Amino acid sequence: MQELTRQFIDNRWVESAGRRRLPVTDPYRQETIAEVTGGDATDVDAAVAAARHALPSWQALGGERRGAFLYAFADALEERRDALMRLSSRNNGKALAEAGIDLDDAIAAYRYYAGQAAELEARQGRMVEHGLDGIQAQCFEDPVGVVGLITPWNFPLVTSAWKIAPALAAGCTVVFKPSEVTPLPEQAVAEIAEAVGLPAGVLNLVHGDGEGIGAPLTAHPGVDKLSFTGSNAVGEKVMHAAAKGVRKVSLELGGKSPILVLEDAEVEQAADWVMAGIFFNSGQICSATSRLIVHDAIAEPLYAALGKRIDAIRLGDPLADDTDMGPMSSARQREAVERYLGLAREEGLVAVRDGRDRQLPDRGEFVAPVLYRDVPTESRLWQEEIFGPVLCGRSVSSDEAAIELANASPFGLAATVVAGDIQRARRAGRQVRAGSIWINSEQIVLPEVSWGGFGISGIGRELGPLGLAEYLEVKHLIGPDA
Repeated sequence: MQELTRQFIDNRWVESAGRRRLPVTDPYRQETIAEVTGGDATDVDAAVAAARHALPSWQALGGERRGAFLYAFADALEERRDALMRLSSRNNGKALAEAGIDLDDAIAAYRYYAGQAAELEARQGRMVEHGLDGIQAQCFEDPVGVVGLITPWNFPLVTSAWKIAPALAAGCTVVFKPSEVTPLPEQAVAEIAEAVGLPAGVLNLVHGDGEGIGAPLTAHPGVDKLSFTGSNAVGEKVMHAAAKGVRKVSLELGGKSPILVLEDAEVEQAADWVMAGIFFNSGQICSATSRLIVHDAIAEPLYAALGKRIDAIRLGDPLADDTDMGPMSSARQREAVERYLGLAREEGLVAVRDGRDRQLPDRGEFVAPVLYRDVPTESRLWQEEIFGPVLCGRSVSSDEAAIELANASPFGLAATVVAGDIQRARRAGRQVRAGSIWINSEQIVLPEVSWGGFGISGIGRELGPLGLAEYLEVKHLIGPDA
């Protein structure tokens, strides 16, 4: 059994000051495969001090040379791709093909921000046009400083790449806390930093949970910015901690995203996009389109098509090539989803497919895919993020009603619109309040396109140029042009 008791601080593997040990499980085999340190505030102090010391020289290195390290990160991930896919599947429970998509997304993010680092250097000191004679104004973009990065368990290596790559490109130094649920693949981030010769203190990885590492990291006065991805409940705590000292914060939080299937949609294609939007990663995805809003005219054939597809999903060992859906990432998450299924039974929801009717694998933290129709808007299953393979549907009689229902949520992370007429779909999508809206498509994520939500889905953006801007401060020098 692997023991992750050491922290990566100042380019050295040092024994954690924390004495608690947390089990790391394989959710399919339901066995402990590693132990990780719970960490403590002493670890955080050391990591922040190392990052603070490294900051001036890392900023001075320049974007071109910082970008070269990011290209090296991408190359190293690509070299280890197959091994990391299997490690992620075993630790997280996701199907092997999905783990491969994750690795490709992470590699793309490091490569994209390597280019962005060079572009940042090229535009430093650019002149700002204005109307006053004899005065020049120059614009510079400086790193925010030391950043604390906290990631969840559902997309190891991906969410961390979305934070680490732009932070390093901007010239920031990093204290990174991965989820204690999936520390095994994230350990590779520190191993690669060491292998590519990243300067000491630029990237520090501290293992632990919210009690041991999360709380002292978010409260640390030496951290200039916090970036957190996870639940709304924890996000509010991070925001509260950041308020002391008026430190910057980015939050990528929950979602209860809609998929609108309009009257002229082609049913079979729409069914494929509905399936991809909710059952990928066993539904454990913040952008899951878990609210199906379908026009009355095609509701019956769409439900029939979805039922057939749900029946065809193969549940099993995430390391097997023929598995479509693996287990929940932990027993805790399985139990959370099952509580919602219990509520559905209490509310008398109508199931097109009920997971209780399906034979589950002999082992694993599995929840079978579920589809309810005609779900009341006051149902907790319609309103709350379930984070599992549970799809709730309602029918409407017009595009206007679909848009109104889609927007009747405090969340606003993502949405999908499906229609036969693509311009009709675009018009509807333009009226939906969400940060990412897919039009007649599965959930394509591009490193060039920013990610983030409206409402309680978060603050700030990741990916794209705006993802880099989250780690920069803008400075202007104004004075005589002589």
